[in-house]
Amino acid sequence: MDRAALFDIDGTLVDTNHLHVVAWWEAFRQGGHQVPTHAVHRAIGLPGEQLIEHLLGRSRDPSDDDRLSTAHDTLYATFFERLQAFDKAGDLLRALAGDGWKVVLVTSAKDRELSALRRAVDADEALADTATSDDVEEGKPAPDPIEHALSLVGVPADRAVFVGDSVWDMKAARRAGVVSAGLLCGGIPRADLTEAGAAAVYADPADLLAHLDTSPFKTVPADGAPSGAGGP
Repeated sequence: MDRAALFDIDGTLVDTNHLHVVAWWEAFRQGGHQVPTHAVHRAIGLPGEQLIEHLLGRSRDPSDDDRLSTAHDTLYATFFERLQAFDKAGDLLRALAGDGWKVVLVTSAKDRELSALRRAVDADEALADTATSDDVEEGKPAPDPIEHALSLVGVPADRAVFVGDSVWDMKAARRAGVVSAGLLCGGIPRADLTEAGAAAVYADPADLLAHLDTSPFKTVPADGAPSGAGGP
C-alpha cells in the first residue's frame, strides 16, 4: 500500500520566509499600510488573499487586494535566481522516494515562482506530483490542499505524513487527519508548532533526514501493517 510524504516548500525546503516578509512589508508600505514585519512573518504560509485579510482585517477595501498581491509578487520575483534550498532538502526528498514514499509538494506557489523553488531544491526526480493553491477553493489552514495532494497519489490520510514550517501547515494537516512534522527553519517557535498539531519538531530538513528512523515517517509502515506490529 502506498505512502505519501507531503511537503510545504516555502520556509520548509527553501529559505524564503524572510524574503516573503520583506516583499509583503514593502507591498503594504507602497499601499499606504503600516504592518510590522513580525506580524507579516506570523502570517506567512497563508494564501495571499487570506494573508491580506489576516493582517489588514475585513474592514479594509478588498478592491486593493490585487494591487497589494501584485506588488508582493513583483518584489519577490527579484529573488528568484538567488533562492537557496535548506541543507539536505533535496536529499530528504530523494531518501523518502527511494524508500517507496510518494513525495508531493503542497504549496500556494505557482508558475514562475514554483519553477524557481523547484530549481532551488533540485530534486524533481523524487517528486510524484505537486498540489498548488489553484487546485482548491480554500488554502491552508483549511484541509483542502492536503486532501487534494492525497487524491493526486491515491493515498489515504492515515498513510501520509505532512512536513511544514508554519502553524497554518500544522492546522491544515490536523484538520485533514494527517500526522505532521514541523521544521524550525521557517522561524516559528517550537511551542507554536506543537500547539498547532505537530507530532514532532526538527531544526531543518537535514535534522529530519538524520532522524527519519525515529520520526513520524516511521509510524507508517511500508506494508500497511499497524506501526509496531511484530513479526510472525
